[in-house]
Amino acid sequence: RALLSALWAGAAVSCVQAFLPPLPWMLFARVIEGASHLAIVVAAPTLIAQLSAEKDRGLTLTLWGTFFGVAFAVLAFAGRPLALNLGLPALFLAHGAYMALFAMILGARLRALPDEGPQPAFSLPQILRDHGTIYRSPYISAPAAGWLFYTFSFVSILTVLPPYIDPVLRATIMTAMPLMSIAVSMTFGVLLLRALSAVQVVMAGFGLSALCMVWLWWSPGAPLACLALAGAMGLIQGANFAAVPQLNATPATQAQANGAMAQMGNIGNTLGTPVMAFGLIHAGYNTLPVLAGMAFVLGLTLHLVLARLRD
Repeated sequence: RALLSALWAGAAVSCVQAFLPPLPWMLFARVIEGASHLAIVVAAPTLIAQLSAEKDRGLTLTLWGTFFGVAFAVLAFAGRPLALNLGLPALFLAHGAYMALFAMILGARLRALPDEGPQPAFSLPQILRDHGTIYRSPYISAPAAGWLFYTFSFVSILTVLPPYIDPVLRATIMTAMPLMSIAVSMTFGVLLLRALSAVQVVMAGFGLSALCMVWLWWSPGAPLACLALAGAMGLIQGANFAAVPQLNATPATQAQANGAMAQMGNIGNTLGTPVMAFGLIHAGYNTLPVLAGMAFVLGLTLHLVLARLRD
C-alpha cells in the first residue's frame, strides 16, 4: 500500500509541476514528491527482499541499488535532450507518466500478495522509541551508517568534479561514470556477494574509493581515476542494500533498516554538495579528494566498529 500510494502521489505531483507553478508552490510540490520518494525507498527494497529467493536476493537488491547511477544515466541520455527540445514541462510529464505506468503494473502484480494485517496506529512516542531501537542496534543501523557517507560523496563528486576534467573528455567521462558504477555493481558486485558478506563488499568499496581519491589528489581530474572511483562506489551501492536482509531477518526490522537508510541518504545528499562546494571555493581543488576521501574512510571505519559490536 505504501509503495503504490507513493507512486500515484509522485505521478500526480509531477503533473502539477509540469505547469511550472510559482517558486513557493513548486518548492511545496517538491517536498510532497520527496515524501513519496521516501516511501518508495523504504517499501521497495523491503518488498524485494521478501519476494526474492534467498539465492537471488543479492542480485535483486544489487539491481535495486543501482538507482542512483541509473537516474544519472537516464537523465544524461534522455532527460536533458527531452527538456532542451520540448521544454522542462515535458520532463515532469514523462516522470509522472513513468510513475503512473508502474503504479498500474505493480498494482496488478502485487494484488496476489497476502494481506499484511492491521497496521499500528500513528504514535509520536512510538516513532521516537523506534528511532532509539534502530540507531542503537548494530544490525539495523549498519546499512544506514554506510549509506550516509556514500550519498555524501556520490552526488557531490558528480556535481563538482566536471570543471577539473579535460573539456574534450568531460561529457564522455561524466556520462560514463554512472554507467561504470552500474556495470561494476551488477558484475563484480554480484560475484563478490557469492563469496563475501554484503558488509565485507561494502567495506571493500569504501577502501577502494578512498584509494581512488588519493589517485585524484595526485592526478586531478584524471579520466581513469574518475572511472575507477565510479566502479569502486558501485560496489558500495548494491551491496549496501543486500546487507539489509543479511543483517535483519524479519520484514519489520528490514523496513526499519531501509527507513534509516532513507533518512541517512537524505542527510548525505543534502550536506554533500554544499559542503564540497564551500570547501572548493575557500581552499581549492584539494578539498575534493580530502573531504571525499575522509567520508569513505569514515564509512569504512564505522562499518568496522559496528561489525565488532555484532561480534
